[in-house]
Amino acid sequence: MADDASTAAPASRRERLLDWVDGPLVALCLGSVAIVVVAGLVQVSFGSYSMTIGQAWAAVFDPAVIFDPNALSAFLLGGEVPEMGRKSLVVWNIRLPRVLVGAFVGMNLAVSGAIFQAITRNELASPFILGVSSGAGLAILLTLVVFSELSAFVPLLAAVGGAVAFLVVYLIAWQGGTSPVRLVLAGVIVDMVFRSLQQGLFLFADDLGVVQEALAWTTGSLTGTDWAQVRVILPWTVIAVGLALAAARQLNVLLLGEQTAKALGMSVERVRFALAGVGILAAAASVAVAGIVGFVGLIVPHIVRTIVGSDYRRLVVGCVFAGPALVVAADVGARLALSPVQVPVGIVTGLVGGPYFLYLMRKRGSIGEL
Repeated sequence: MADDASTAAPASRRERLLDWVDGPLVALCLGSVAIVVVAGLVQVSFGSYSMTIGQAWAAVFDPAVIFDPNALSAFLLGGEVPEMGRKSLVVWNIRLPRVLVGAFVGMNLAVSGAIFQAITRNELASPFILGVSSGAGLAILLTLVVFSELSAFVPLLAAVGGAVAFLVVYLIAWQGGTSPVRLVLAGVIVDMVFRSLQQGLFLFADDLGVVQEALAWTTGSLTGTDWAQVRVILPWTVIAVGLALAAARQLNVLLLGEQTAKALGMSVERVRFALAGVGILAAAASVAVAGIVGFVGLIVPHIVRTIVGSDYRRLVVGCVFAGPALVVAADVGARLALSPVQVPVGIVTGLVGGPYFLYLMRKRGSIGEL
């Protein structure tokens, strides 16, 4: 009997840990994975070196690559890529990194948007509205246009720029404490100022190539991404997503309101500030490798919330899967819509996000506070 009780206790704990996993969440995750796989397969199949979808699929799962530790080490850690077939080399060295970067960018922006919506208790909040993305973008443009010798530190500078922007927002909103409304209003102000500064930087760029590169950053583009960008964004994605999943309970408490959260023993300002740091980290990592990809952090949490509800244990997991699906699919559309001209993926996500919010306003009549 004692043995039965000891084995039943861990089983019951596991059941409580996973009691939030339900059918809609599983369906969302499986559907998102299917979209990423199909869109990724289309992405790696097209280019100047043509191959069929079957050939591309075979190259992705080439045993000579996926079971070669030297090849995987070269891709993930840097170094000389070993010899492999031409199709495998094209897929693995050129095309697959674009899919991976798109997936990580979508994951980061979706999770960041979900965090900021909980912090402000406003479903219109996002890394863009709170000035984080524009701050990171301004730091990158300053590096490209003015301090080009610091280009090797772009990811770090993007994180610093996003953090500075949010600190400015926090200082503007602080009046013996902050409130969701003041944070959003301050974020809108800072975002407008930082975007104006971004536009002004173009006046100081004499090199047309620098201007084009800067424009690619401000519109959001995955063109030309390679394993270097994967190596930049991967560790920050793991950290940001891990922290967001661990903080799901705190995010749920914040949704109850400041008074309730304080009554439950939460130090609201400290938790809000710490969670903002996680959102900044995720957003800045995305901006550092792909520029400013709009609307992802705004619409993905909306879509996921509609399917799985407002519990942040389900919401964060849903964003981890749905974000990559949106960005990878949008990047395929951006690449193939006007081929051979490649449209920046940020333009496609913007074209998707605008009509979606128009639909949301028509359906719900009002949107705003969670």
